[in-house]
Amino acid sequence: MNKDYYAIIMAGGIGSRFWPISRTSHPKQFIDILGTGKTLIQNTYERFLKVCPKENIYIVTNENYLDLVRAQLPGITDQQILTEPVMRNTAPCIAYGCFKIESINPKASIVVAPSDHLILDEAAFITSIEKSLKIASENQCLITLGIKPSRPDTGYGYIQYTDQILDEDFHKVKTFTEKPTLDIAKTFIQSGDFLWNAGIFIWSADAILKAFSRYLPEMNEIFAEARPVYNSDNERNHIHKTYLQCTNISIDYGIMEKADNVYVLPSEFGWSDLGTWASIYQLAEKDYVGNVVIPSEKVIMYDSSNCMVNVPGEKLVVLQGLHDYIVVESNNTLLICPRDQEQNVKQVVADVKAKFGSKYI
Repeated sequence: MNKDYYAIIMAGGIGSRFWPISRTSHPKQFIDILGTGKTLIQNTYERFLKVCPKENIYIVTNENYLDLVRAQLPGITDQQILTEPVMRNTAPCIAYGCFKIESINPKASIVVAPSDHLILDEAAFITSIEKSLKIASENQCLITLGIKPSRPDTGYGYIQYTDQILDEDFHKVKTFTEKPTLDIAKTFIQSGDFLWNAGIFIWSADAILKAFSRYLPEMNEIFAEARPVYNSDNERNHIHKTYLQCTNISIDYGIMEKADNVYVLPSEFGWSDLGTWASIYQLAEKDYVGNVVIPSEKVIMYDSSNCMVNVPGEKLVVLQGLHDYIVVESNNTLLICPRDQEQNVKQVVADVKAKFGSKYI
């Protein structure tokens, strides 16, 4: 296993679309949302154990989730858990992780990935990551993984690539497009040169730090000035103070859309970002009338079809005459809504917070 390969797992999101199971205090990456016996972050961590040494895996998360990470990933040391005092999108947390790793090993090649994605074909995923790490170590380039689209989905970002190729498989990126309309998504699929943006990035420490210096110079300065405190007892206090100065910006908008050395590897490994209940429904095992029930021991359904049901295992639930609905109960909260209206869940969460405070959020 290559000692110069590192992984940063981003685990700071709150997963509000999966409310009420996903709460601010216990978001979806720390939940066994698929009923597999392992949480999403545990699955992600175990995948990267096959790519790099365990001491080279870092978790970036909100300081409120420090104990959750410790409990769910006992193989991780506190030096490998990088905590954010506030949410500032992906660019600051990636800068923090990459600067810290570069201070340990300037020759590092780094993969950055979300903690809450599903990968069905693990072998193909590891092959794509290892191939990308090798190319990143040999070239001054920023690599992202693109998923070959199976449908014109409006919930994903899209990457357009050109015929310019690096090492046979890596295509020069032409454009990034965030969550297009359905008509535009259909046009993208028909053109044949667009991929879904998986939000997984690979680069050398040197290449990404140069990109921060060029495209996000103020943020670069914040983390470059912290070099003397990385891996010391003062690191957390210093970062928590300076982090507040960081702009709230994504790595896509801050760097990837602007850089001229971005390449994409077209990939197929059974990927889903598990962004909504619809994505869980699509992937989960269904009964003969299309119902998904997690767990299923005490749920009885009459004349009901195509429903997504996730309720506490000890609760007896009886549903009759319900078609194409989401039924979710957790934390003394019950949500029932049509599957085609689940995009309203974020607004529901905001309304609940406005009416009842943070008790149910």
